[in-house]
Order: sequence, then C-alpha cells, then structure tokens
Amino acid sequence: MTMTDTNEKHSRKKPASRGGNMRLLSLALFGLALLLSPGHDAAAQAWPDRPVTMIVPFPAGSAVDFLARATASELSDRLGKPFIVENRTGAGGNIGGAAVAKAKPDGYTLLFGTPSPIAMNKLMYKGLTYDSEKDFIPVALVAKSPLMITTRLDFPAKTFAELIDYAKKNPGKVTVGNPGNGTLGHITAELVQQFTGTKMTAVAYRGTVPLMTDLLGGQVDVSVDFMPTYVPQVKENKLKALAVTTSTRSKSLPDVPTVQEVGFKGFEASAWYAMVAPTGTPPEIIGRINKIVNDFLKTDKTKALLEQNTLEGIGGSPEDLKAFIAAELKKWKPVIEEAKIEM
Repeated sequence: MTMTDTNEKHSRKKPASRGGNMRLLSLALFGLALLLSPGHDAAAQAWPDRPVTMIVPFPAGSAVDFLARATASELSDRLGKPFIVENRTGAGGNIGGAAVAKAKPDGYTLLFGTPSPIAMNKLMYKGLTYDSEKDFIPVALVAKSPLMITTRLDFPAKTFAELIDYAKKNPGKVTVGNPGNGTLGHITAELVQQFTGTKMTAVAYRGTVPLMTDLLGGQVDVSVDFMPTYVPQVKENKLKALAVTTSTRSKSLPDVPTVQEVGFKGFEASAWYAMVAPTGTPPEIIGRINKIVNDFLKTDKTKALLEQNTLEGIGGSPEDLKAFIAAELKKWKPVIEEAKIEM
C-alpha cells in the first residue's frame, strides 16, 4: 500500500448515523425557536417596566378625557406603573390617532378615543396618514352613552318637534354646533337632517367645552354632542334638552324623549369610548389590559361613577370590539356619503 493510499484511507469520514442526523435537526429547530420567540415573550412578560402613555385625542374636561383618566388610574393601581393621559387634540382626533398608529407596538402607547379617530375618520378624510382598520388593534370597548340634542334657553323651539318645524320654515338659519368636523356629533346632526328633511348650518368646534360655552352664551342655537358634559347644565336649567339619540331614554334625564319617540322610527346613534393599540402590540399585553378593564367595569364603584356621568359600561373581548367597529362603519358609511362629508 502506498503512502497516498494510506492518507486517503485515513482522510475518509464515516457517514453520519441516522440518529446523529436527527439530533442535529432537533438542535437546529430548537435554536430557531429560541431565535424567534424569546424577545417577544420576555418583553410581554416584563411589561410594564416604565410609564405607559394613553393618548386622548380631545381636550381635557371632555367626557372621553374623564373616562380615560378613570381607566388610567385603575390600570396604574393594578399594574404598578403610571398610565399617563396625554391630550393631543386637533383634526377631529386625527393628530392623536396618527401618533398612536405610528408608535412602536410595545404596549407603551395606547389610544383612548371615540368613534372619529378609531373608525369614522377613514370614511371622511382625504390624505389621512393612517388607516384605523389596519394600524390599530382593538383592546376594549369601555362604555357607551347617548348623544343629546340641546338648545340655548332663549331659542324659539322648546321641543324637538318645534325645532324641526322651525328649521323647515327657516332653512339654513338654525346653527347646529358639533365638537369637531367629522365627529359623531357632526355625523349625527347630518342624520337628524336626513331623517327630518331639514337643512341647518353646521358649526364645528375644537371639542365639547368650547361648544358648550358658546351654546350657553347664545352664539350657537343647537348642539348635537355626547351627553355627559351637558347633563349638569340641563339640570341647573341653563340649557334645554330636546331629545336623546339612543333607542331608549337616559336614566340621567328620564324626562327627555328619544328621537324615535317624537316620530322618527329607526333613528339611533350612540357615542362610544374604546381603547386601541398600534397593530403588532403583543397579544399578551392586549389581554392583560382587557381583563383589567373588564374587571374595573364590573365593580359597584365603577358602575355608580359611570351612571353619574351618563355612561354605560360595556366591556367584552378585543374580538367583540373589532366586530362592533365593523358594524359601525357599515352603518355610518351611507350617511356620510349622502351628506358628502369630506375633510
């Protein structure tokens, strides 16, 4: 045997056994699993290890701001880290909505909002910088409340029927305020006009507080807005409530009729308040927030607080909120298209 033959013999490698191949494959798969999963899970398990920002896209003092702060306080207490409410107003809620849509989906930025930035604005705004259906993941539907049609005390119409009669006789002369272009108050005012065959002049404000201030001061005739902020003014006889927009009367003002009761069957509109997060937020974090919110809504203390502010706690799963938003978009799209509401 030559030296070359000897070298070749010793340089040949034995083929790997079938068991060795299986062990190598198992190790490779285990390594891949470790590579893909630990960062995501570890971050979700550690959350929150610093303050969480809850953006409210409307001014302080509004109904949504009050509810957001109550919810943030509960989350802070339960999770041991501050949940800080930050008001980012403007563009019908789009400024705050866009900030959350573009935020890192790590559970440290949430949106506590109303129908406009969470759903409706995509039907009205051209050039919107985010898509609420794609860029948000539902967390929880927190509460609902009626909208209310309210007038200044010295307005000629003292009932909803009288308002409709007056508006028909004076087309375009009645000014109807709303808390912002494209808000549910704005859309509901358009629905009122479509149902009643009237034409009023819309006046948009930057939130509920300035709208109510002008209504009290007589600068606008009528408001269509979320109900909670107006209840004290009505009870103190500073404003006149003509109707609520839900299918049943509100416990807060049981003498105020619904729009349906005064002759417009099928009319219904509800304000709602919900939490969403940037798409991609870990489901473990979404689930933890959802559970705390649902537990919060079930307590007697919370129920009493909500009732005092004309709110009805809802709760439910993130999937429930997703289905609800889809139904709202389907309901309001034809109203918005007929009214030609474009921003």
